[in-house]
Amino acid sequence: MKEFYQNYKVGVLGGGQLGRMLIQSAIDFNLDVRILDPDENAPCKNLVADFQVGKLSDYNAVYNFGKQCDLITIEIENVNVEALRQLQKEGKTIYPQPEIIELIQDKTKQKQFYKENNIPTADFILTNSKEEVLENAAFLPAVNKLATEGYDGRGVQMLRTTADLEKAFEAPSLLEKLIDFDKEISVIVARNEAGEVKTFPAVELVFHPEHNLVEYLLSPAVIKKAVEEKAEEIAISLIEKLGMVGLLAVEMFVTKEGEVLVNEVAPRTHNSGHQTIEANFTSQFEQHIRAILNMPLGATDTKISSAMVNLLGEDNYTGEAKYEGLEAVLKMKGTYVHLYGKKLTKPFRKMGHVTIIDRDVEKLKEKVKFVKANLKVIA
Repeated sequence: MKEFYQNYKVGVLGGGQLGRMLIQSAIDFNLDVRILDPDENAPCKNLVADFQVGKLSDYNAVYNFGKQCDLITIEIENVNVEALRQLQKEGKTIYPQPEIIELIQDKTKQKQFYKENNIPTADFILTNSKEEVLENAAFLPAVNKLATEGYDGRGVQMLRTTADLEKAFEAPSLLEKLIDFDKEISVIVARNEAGEVKTFPAVELVFHPEHNLVEYLLSPAVIKKAVEEKAEEIAISLIEKLGMVGLLAVEMFVTKEGEVLVNEVAPRTHNSGHQTIEANFTSQFEQHIRAILNMPLGATDTKISSAMVNLLGEDNYTGEAKYEGLEAVLKMKGTYVHLYGKKLTKPFRKMGHVTIIDRDVEKLKEKVKFVKANLKVIA
């Protein structure tokens, strides 16, 4: 465990909602958190003494910011890896490590890593152009994913039939076999520098039918014990084979036959772990801090069943955010509203989330329906 005091400077690349919730945990350890973000009005702006504006993909911006910190971490993968490598050479601690961020920035490299390390995943073909996708029409139905810069549903196209091939990407991408899955789950796993590893219980993800981002989740996932154990085993194997220090969110498919396949990973705190703030003994944000500072990892057990509903900007609304139905939701027992400090809403922008806890899973699902039906982000 590192010795650290109030003047131990932790730099975070990215100042969005993940950074905002990370700061809330960092306060408990008297950490001096510094933020770099391209948006001068980012959610973290007013929560730290040192907030700097700069492009996360710009070498100089990242390097100059990192020189002022003792340790650098991320809340988004799209950062300048070369600057992080140089900072690491100069003695700065970077977690997750630059080579891991670089690997995960590219979905084609991710998939190759899974294949080379016997991590179960869907069959895939690497493509460099739309023409190459068209040449592999026999592989359909499939998902076409951009190699880089895709997130929250962007950079993903469903190609079910040859009629969909016009939507294929004219850029390096991968063609991934469409899985007829039963459920999508996520396991968040943490590893510190000493090699201690802990997983959070698997959660069940329910995606928006059109926009390929999580609409809500249930924790713990309603899955068979054997499936849960397999998912945990895969997550641990993956973080250990990467040799990664920090927090890794592993999204997986559970097939109708009970097979568990890795879909994608994120080397940071993740949307599928927000409910841990209220529902687990240690939140994902505290666990990330513990991992990167080589502290003992916290207990991850579930204290109570929970759900997390993402608050997305309503379609056809752009402008200053208004939260319709907030009062009705706040009246419900076991409901916790987290707003992300984003003044402007636009369609399907993540504006906040609501965590709901209840010992009765059926009541939990009823409350999820109530929140989805009543709490709207409009302008």
